[in-house]
Amino acid sequence: MSGTLNKVMLIGHLGDEVKIHYFEGGNCIARFPLATNESYTNRQTGEKVTNTDWHNIVIRNKAAEVCEKYLSKGDKIYVEGRLKNRQWQGEDGQPRYTTEVHVQDFTFLTTKANSGAVQNNQPTSNVQNTAASKPVDAPSASNQVTNAPEQEDDLPF
Repeated sequence: MSGTLNKVMLIGHLGDEVKIHYFEGGNCIARFPLATNESYTNRQTGEKVTNTDWHNIVIRNKAAEVCEKYLSKGDKIYVEGRLKNRQWQGEDGQPRYTTEVHVQDFTFLTTKANSGAVQNNQPTSNVQNTAASKPVDAPSASNQVTNAPEQEDDLPF
């Protein structure tokens, strides 16, 4: 194989609220920590062990605004993106390093019923960040609340 691949897929829970920063020109960047868990049973003690890994998530522009509006601490989300390493000089003069997941696509996995949210027009799933940073497949309130019977389709799921 001659090419390389930098792809990350994570499903986890937000460890804090989404923090967003706006730049001149209208662009913005959102950041939040994402927790993923690994559970196993210790063979020697029979005790269940859970390890939590924390990931620094970065989302840009319109997708960042969608995340800030609809996500809160504890919500479950699927993110897909690339790993990026960043270096800067700390206040003490020492170099600092961090690894971030720069998100290209995401899907909300926590529904309104699960989160207890009472906001109208909240997308519940399949919100993705395309190359143009435009969310797609976000259901609107008018699509969610209808009295028409559902039509059958040929989909197996």
